[in-house]
Amino acid sequence: MTGLAVGLLWIAGTSAAGFETRAGLPAPELKAHDLTGAPKTLADYRGKVVLLNFWATWCPPCQREMPSLERLRMKMAGRPLAIVAISSAETPEEVSAYLSKMKLGFPVLLDADSSNTRRWKVFALPTTFVLDAEGRVRHVLTGPAEWDEGEALAVVESTLAALPTPAKIGK
Repeated sequence: MTGLAVGLLWIAGTSAAGFETRAGLPAPELKAHDLTGAPKTLADYRGKVVLLNFWATWCPPCQREMPSLERLRMKMAGRPLAIVAISSAETPEEVSAYLSKMKLGFPVLLDADSSNTRRWKVFALPTTFVLDAEGRVRHVLTGPAEWDEGEALAVVESTLAALPTPAKIGK
């Protein structure tokens, strides 16, 4: 990345612009690998609300946001929520070094060539997409959030509340 692009990403990522609600169009394709090299797609998380967070280890707002994502994961244990972080334009070694200091219980995927970052039209880090159980984009946030409280938690809760219940499916 050029210095200007990195600077623009960092500047844009320093404050949240607020959640953008989407019409529920199908999410773009996601093809990534975890740190063991196992391939992952959105189909791996079908049936769950997915919080898909594009980030980088060098991004200060991303670093500040990660602990709140982990707290959200713990708070939502047993509920149909998948938190997935996608490291943009970094090597497995860079991500592993960061994760050796910051223990996270949710999957971290690699987007070393930024193909997913481009396909999802991510222009600033962090950017987070909230997907419904059918893989449709419901909300987007450009910038960091405290995911386990306030507006961010309300967005996650409302998306979870919209999941079909077994009683609704049977009718």
